[in-house]
Amino acid sequence: MKLWKRNAVVVAIVLFVGAAVYLNWSYNNRAVDDPVGESAGGKVLGQSELVNGNTDDKASGNETPVSGTEDEKGTGYFATARLNRQQARDSALELLQQAAGDEKADQAMIDEANQSIQVMAAYTMAEAQVENLVTAKGYGDCICFINDSSASVVVSATSGGLNEGDVAKITEIVSQESGLKAAQIRIIETEP
Repeated sequence: MKLWKRNAVVVAIVLFVGAAVYLNWSYNNRAVDDPVGESAGGKVLGQSELVNGNTDDKASGNETPVSGTEDEKGTGYFATARLNRQQARDSALELLQQAAGDEKADQAMIDEANQSIQVMAAYTMAEAQVENLVTAKGYGDCICFINDSSASVVVSATSGGLNEGDVAKITEIVSQESGLKAAQIRIIETEP
């Protein structure tokens, strides 16, 4: 009976983590296909208007950047993607911590939950390292999603677009940090 309960909890955790990763991936693909939110009525999640009346009015050519706005922290897509990734991870981490801290859990289940937490932390560190290195190579902004069998990197488009050399540089960075092969790495270019 204990074995069945342990397996049920592990399966539930794996399903929640899988659902969170799928939803994050699905949302990010939708955002890459429609980066300005035109299909959602033209409003982008995270898009805001300042109370004092300073807004970005691209139609009239008057852009009023304000200290601490998205211009300094990254584009709306990248900020939203990072937030969604973090929320999905926080939810999965909470479930894993609950499973590891359950008084009724046997040692095997606790060990498995702790191992999953360590793997999640390793992916988080590798993603942050990839993002920092890609940005250091001169690309405007990027976000990386790594799992056990693949990696996706969304990179802000350059003036001439990404060429084969750019893709090779980014692929090499991801491969070195994640241990994945080039065939497992997907590079996606999006408008800044």
